[in-house]
Amino acid sequence: MTQSKPRRPLGRRRSPAITVAILAVGTLVAGTMPLAPARAQALGYANEPSAQWSGGLNRAAEPQDQFTGEQRRDTDVLSPALRRQIVDYDTTAAPGTIIIDTPHTVLYYVLGGHRAIRYGVGVGRDGFTWSGIETVSRKAEWPDWIPPSEMIARQPYLPRFVAGGPGNPLGARAMYLGASKYRIHGTNDTTTIGKFVSSGCIRLTNTDVEDLFNRVTIGTKVIVLPKTASHARAVGASGAGQASRPVATANLAGSALY
Repeated sequence: MTQSKPRRPLGRRRSPAITVAILAVGTLVAGTMPLAPARAQALGYANEPSAQWSGGLNRAAEPQDQFTGEQRRDTDVLSPALRRQIVDYDTTAAPGTIIIDTPHTVLYYVLGGHRAIRYGVGVGRDGFTWSGIETVSRKAEWPDWIPPSEMIARQPYLPRFVAGGPGNPLGARAMYLGASKYRIHGTNDTTTIGKFVSSGCIRLTNTDVEDLFNRVTIGTKVIVLPKTASHARAVGASGAGQASRPVATANLAGSALY
């Protein structure tokens, strides 16, 4: 009776070195492959309080990417008389000058050739309006807000610091006027445009302030006309403020907003 020979394994044995290499490759692939299908995530920064108030921690996320469609169309809620448009405007001011018509809550950016871009604005409430000539001394995108001591004294409940972002009351852009505490800035409350509401600053919708910000340079002259209409006309007529009233606009004088 013949003795049967032992059967050979069906597969070849791997050397220890090959086994280690295969395990290493498998581990590398497993570490780089997602365990589940990737899905797009709506981060919703504008609705997260931490993204609005945590200062520098979230500044890597660009605030302009946090706007919703409704915020991008913030000018749609304005009266036609307050929407940004090019109008006829007779003035001796040089092109590039900003003229703020306080009694009519509009701002003009002079183009020259008797033309200007008109923006609706919110201005100082009773007791906080002012007039004069300043220049833009600084520009800031998504500025932080530090209420001045005078404002804190009047409203002690205000925060001492608010980081720039969609929840900041200064809005998307700010242009600082000379060495004063006044600014031309945006707002996250479009219902205040066309009204006397501020502590002296001039506010525009975020969409409009971005447009104006891109046109303005450091040193731009800003003429703020007084609230008294007759005085404003006198300043324009005399040339002391180098500004005059518009001669052909969209029925501004007859608007119920003024």
